[in-house]
Amino acid sequence: MPLNSYPMQKIKIGVLREEKSPPDKRVPLTPLICAELLKKYPQLEIAVQPSDIRCYANDEYQAFGLNLQEDLSDCDVLMGVKEVPSDKLIPGKKYFFFSHTIKKQPHNKKLMHALIEKKIQMIDYETLTDKNHNRIIGFGRYAGIVGAYNGILGYGRKYDLFLLKPANMCRDRAEMEEELKRVKLPNIKIALTGGGRVANGAIETLSALRIRKVTPEEYLMSSFREPVYCQLNPRDYVERMGDHNFDLHDFFQHPEHFISKFPAYTKETDIFISAHFWDPRAPKMFTVEDMQAKDFHMSVIADITCDIDGSVPTTIRASTIQQPFYGYNAQTQKEDVPFSKDTICIMAVDNLPCELPRDASDDFGKDLVERVLPNVFSEDTDGVIERASICKDGKLTAAFEYLSDYAY
Repeated sequence: MPLNSYPMQKIKIGVLREEKSPPDKRVPLTPLICAELLKKYPQLEIAVQPSDIRCYANDEYQAFGLNLQEDLSDCDVLMGVKEVPSDKLIPGKKYFFFSHTIKKQPHNKKLMHALIEKKIQMIDYETLTDKNHNRIIGFGRYAGIVGAYNGILGYGRKYDLFLLKPANMCRDRAEMEEELKRVKLPNIKIALTGGGRVANGAIETLSALRIRKVTPEEYLMSSFREPVYCQLNPRDYVERMGDHNFDLHDFFQHPEHFISKFPAYTKETDIFISAHFWDPRAPKMFTVEDMQAKDFHMSVIADITCDIDGSVPTTIRASTIQQPFYGYNAQTQKEDVPFSKDTICIMAVDNLPCELPRDASDDFGKDLVERVLPNVFSEDTDGVIERASICKDGKLTAAFEYLSDYAY
């Protein structure tokens, strides 16, 4: 449905205050986006729950004519970012937020029970997909943008080359990119894994630095007089055991049949930016033995995916926005001083988009308006909302019945 079409019926959206601890400053709909929605959908109402922590202040919403409203029980649809506390859920409503329940996360079992008991229709942003089951919305782009920036920041600090203002201290992305103009990198090599939103976000930051992209073959075989990066897809860093072949479908179906080719890149790489999806059945990118080899060259690892004990074995814990770096000592296999010449500098912040919450929220909200909300206002003919609904009317939907032992 085109955005300038009218909704079929009157509907009221409530923008929730984030109440999970630690607090999240992001919003699903910015003041400007709310104002544009109201202009294009005259039958739509939007109420905003007051908040002292979100990146857009209460008076910014009011400046765009939005009403602040503590009690959102008269809203049809409630939209937040992180999990809503169980006791704050309003029965019988339609909720949008990241519920972190679809992998049976133990800490959210109580929340899952409450969603069922209160007969809530739970639409998780993570489960919003197109007909081909590709995700249509997320904060991944800004995770990549900030993650790559942090990797560059860490390299500058480790070698006393430059000092950058942390991304979370910048007002917005524009100020962050002004910081990048002060960067002068030597002829280092940067390896980036992944091909989705996260990796593309990282490429945006590398492009802002005008770092040249080279092929994996050039990366491994050549020397350069300038900093370069290569983007590695699965065929570049894994191969099938025994015959050294690669088939993408086979890799997705049976990743346990493959071994890593990435150790060749560890000998040539200065900064590794990990932005790929990892299946626990797949091989790790490199091993402790690889790290202990004399020709292991990686000195900074920006693990945007942040899988603890996952594909990047140096990621032994998540780091924080306030303290984004820690050191990994390959000899002791333990955490150490982050910027020592004897340790690998690890960046493993697990909520990177929160460092640029205004920009990340704006990007996310635009995707909501374009790809999701038309299906809320219409009959959902494409099944976007139906596919994404984890539960409705007090029971799990068919696609999520695998959660039965967790939800009831």
